[in-house]
Amino acid sequence: MIRVVFNQKGGVGKSSISTNLAAISASRGKRTLVIDLDSQCNTSHYLLGEQVNDTEGDINDFFAQMLSFQVRPKAITDFIHSTAYDNLHLLPSNPELGDLHAKLEAKHKIYKLRDALHALDQYDAIYIDTPPAFNFYTLSALCAADSCLIPFDCDEFSRQALYSLMYNVQETQQDHNAKLAIEGIVVNQYQPRANASKSIVETLLEDNLPVLNSKISSSVKMKESHNESMPLIHFAPKHKLTLEYLALYDELNG
Repeated sequence: MIRVVFNQKGGVGKSSISTNLAAISASRGKRTLVIDLDSQCNTSHYLLGEQVNDTEGDINDFFAQMLSFQVRPKAITDFIHSTAYDNLHLLPSNPELGDLHAKLEAKHKIYKLRDALHALDQYDAIYIDTPPAFNFYTLSALCAADSCLIPFDCDEFSRQALYSLMYNVQETQQDHNAKLAIEGIVVNQYQPRANASKSIVETLLEDNLPVLNSKISSSVKMKESHNESMPLIHFAPKHKLTLEYLALYDELNG
């Protein structure tokens, strides 16, 4: 299963959701890979901390080799790194990733990530964190994916932007990846006692959008988890926020 976590709006929890779901997957014995396609490198720092600066090989190097002829280009596995957690591996990002965007797009390399990931057979689950834009890297991820998970902040601006996002995903289904499924919308930073939050979620449901039952609340524990470079399942296994992520994982995985 290749799952993309995508939203065109920044700050909606893409890195937190992709990393914590992947960490839960690995903790349950599934061989799990996380791919960071965002040049902000939040997911990479979340899993590796300062060690990310010492890694040799990343997603930038994987894409860069496509821009020049090489007799024996490196396989994607050469850019994947172990983490401190059993069964959990990372293909880290790089701040220079944005510099390659226009060149890759011009050379029509949109299916290279798909081909590389479909050749892998050592992982049970792959989670891809995407940049906050519908660009070459996001499209590459959606072309490779089985499903798309959409984080959603409970505010009116996010609700209006959601319809454009859904259109882009559906267009990708039609033009590039017929098997791609919109797995669901994850309501993040949810405040169940706030009338505005409840009203926005009700509107999404009235519009027949695939809102997942499991919702993620706001908690300082998430920031602490990031600061320690330790996913919640390891940092605070019994905390309410961790239990919400466990519920989300179980809902997604039956």
